[in-house]
Amino acid sequence: MNPTQNHFELFGLPPQFAIDAAALQTRYRELQREVHPDRFASASQAERRASMQRATRVNEAYQTLKAPLKRAEHLLQLHGVDPQFETNTSMPPEFLAGQLELREALEEAAGANDAHRLERLAAQLAGERDALLERLGGQLDSQKAWPAAAATLRQLMFLERLRGDIGDAEERMEG
Repeated sequence: MNPTQNHFELFGLPPQFAIDAAALQTRYRELQREVHPDRFASASQAERRASMQRATRVNEAYQTLKAPLKRAEHLLQLHGVDPQFETNTSMPPEFLAGQLELREALEEAAGANDAHRLERLAAQLAGERDALLERLGGQLDSQKAWPAAAATLRQLMFLERLRGDIGDAEERMEG
């Protein structure tokens, strides 16, 4: 295992957004067997520490590659593009208007303890997320439109926060 490999190289996968989830899972299990600290229980302390570091690296790479937004961020970074989550908050006006409407709908549904409205809102959000993920995949894999992909990824991060807020509201209703 080369410490300078990117996550895709580590898993023997092409550096692209669309990945073979089964191949990722299979390779993860193989790598885990190779580097698992239990295999080095009787080794020197240095070898055990190195094994732990390799296992941690494999786990981190796996978590990144299996999560679409983290995978997209990693791809952008490999191409020298910083998604600028903290500093670039510019969004298309229609996207922001839609976000405001969704936030208002969330507040109304949560305030009314209306689980059905929250479910509909979550379904609508899932549809928007799927459409943005499809756009992101095209921008990354076929168009190689890195700045546009970074902008789409920022939009997806907005949707993820809203999805988390919907989940929180649903939990409060159940609790």
